[in-house]
Amino acid sequence: MANKVEVKELLDAGVHFGHLTRRWNPNMAPYIYMERNGIHIINLYKSAAKMQEAGEALSKIAASGRKILFVATKKQAKEIVAEQAERANMPYITERWPGGMLTNFVTIRKAVKKMASIDRMKKDGTFNTLSKKERLQVDRLRAKLDKNLGSIADMSRLPGALFVVDITREHIAVKEAQKLNIPIFAMVDTNSDPRDVDYVIPANDDASKSISKVVSYVADSIVEGLSERKASGKEGKEEDSAEDKPAKKAPKARKPRVEAEVPSTDPQDKKDMKEAQQDVKLESKKETLANASSNDEEE
Repeated sequence: MANKVEVKELLDAGVHFGHLTRRWNPNMAPYIYMERNGIHIINLYKSAAKMQEAGEALSKIAASGRKILFVATKKQAKEIVAEQAERANMPYITERWPGGMLTNFVTIRKAVKKMASIDRMKKDGTFNTLSKKERLQVDRLRAKLDKNLGSIADMSRLPGALFVVDITREHIAVKEAQKLNIPIFAMVDTNSDPRDVDYVIPANDDASKSISKVVSYVADSIVEGLSERKASGKEGKEEDSAEDKPAKKAPKARKPRVEAEVPSTDPQDKKDMKEAQQDVKLESKKETLANASSNDEEE
């Protein structure tokens, strides 16, 4: 059961401040209490009720073993969302939303695997066999992948829900989740359309205090759900609810074989990934040389 939300705490955090009246979305009318000095004031009693409703739903999702993906790329929310998502042990996106993150999840997973293969190269020593320029290129690629996808490295399947700060800014993420019927939880300000969201939390999504208040409550609800799961003894079976049952049964039947096959298959995977990366580097070398020669000819 999610903790009770105190309206006074929401008031102190400035959750009630909306946008200018001329920038409002008429669909937010049920959540607006009044207008003062040209600014809409959000009804905090409705905000508190919606926060509790969202908290209970998120707690159940977390208890079922599925992941909740946090999305917030605006400056005020980045650090807050990253901190709270890490506390709840959930994936998050705080840099640019990678197009097709959900609808083309297979390709995103390939990029994450590429990042893991680079780490393996550094551990087994093959990274040191590359030339200085190639090592620099690999390091740059690793840094870029880590910046954009590092926080979702452990997300091996589509999330069970999305929590979004500012749905107007993160409209691509919202559309992708809608296509895949993934439940959307979001902080919705007076300039946004609440019809795009399954669980609306009417709140000021521009002030860091307001964002911190709502996101910390959401994280608390998720942590509560995870602790319930741990108490029920299902913690070790976290992937059962997220994956298909046949896919889980197969490894059980083949346990002895898997142990025997691991040493033989892993080196092959490493070699394949290394060869693929070296091919990419060689192609990039050829392109740079071709560009340099064409520039010389023009001069």
